[in-house]
Amino acid sequence: MPNDYGSNAPLSYNKYLRVADLIGLQNCLSDPAHHDELLFITVHQAYELWFKQILHEIDAVISQTNENRLTAAARSLRRVVEIEKLLINQIHILETMTPISFLGFRDELNPASGFQSMQFREIEFASGLKQENILNEFRDDEFAHERLHKRFAGPDLGEAFYSALRARGLDAPANEIASDEAESKRRYGRRTQAVLEVLTHFEERPEEFQLGEALLEHDEYFSLWRSHHIKMVERMVGTKRGTGGSEGVGYLRTTLNKKFFPELWEARTYLDTKHGAGGCPFAKE
Repeated sequence: MPNDYGSNAPLSYNKYLRVADLIGLQNCLSDPAHHDELLFITVHQAYELWFKQILHEIDAVISQTNENRLTAAARSLRRVVEIEKLLINQIHILETMTPISFLGFRDELNPASGFQSMQFREIEFASGLKQENILNEFRDDEFAHERLHKRFAGPDLGEAFYSALRARGLDAPANEIASDEAESKRRYGRRTQAVLEVLTHFEERPEEFQLGEALLEHDEYFSLWRSHHIKMVERMVGTKRGTGGSEGVGYLRTTLNKKFFPELWEARTYLDTKHGAGGCPFAKE
């Protein structure tokens, strides 16, 4: 089919990467176009491309873990962490705008909001942070809701990790809906106990240890992205309400304590050098 490059033209850098299409996607809404709006669009479109790559890697990690290829899974997850480091630095490019410059086109964004980033929510769901209220927020967007519903019902990184630990002889029950709160706590405690076993005997269980550490780093750097994002927003607009109607910085602060893999963090609390025949020390509450 004919295109801007010519149907018979040999493959080139521009043709392979569809550069003409790519650089034609930044359409400013301000009129006349505000100088800084192009930066705002470019940074956020770049985020969405990196989110796509992160989801691609997370899907690979889940498959590799399910295939008992934990070394490969850890390596794929390290790539996710490196992307997340880049995304943290990318936030600060937006801080080259002055607050008054951002206000010059901010009103044009209403009622759109970063809260509506479908792929950001997909990363949360695929990492195990599945919130039904978030899914419901997309009910009027058929395309996004279908993708998010699939992620919500599908496998996640935590499930894959604890399944791998069970396959390797550790007592790490699945995170299924429990009959009551007490049963839920027991399952959580047993998963934490399994992580303790890996942390204590990391030399005997190097694959499990490396994958667990990579999962923790993914959790850590995603949380650091949230923190840096909040500071950038506060620097730009203070405590103004978000363009989508949220409380802005106030809402964003409520997300800081979210964790994908709480057992990986909790296990550090109970880690002890004293490890006898009775197993890893663990406070049974």
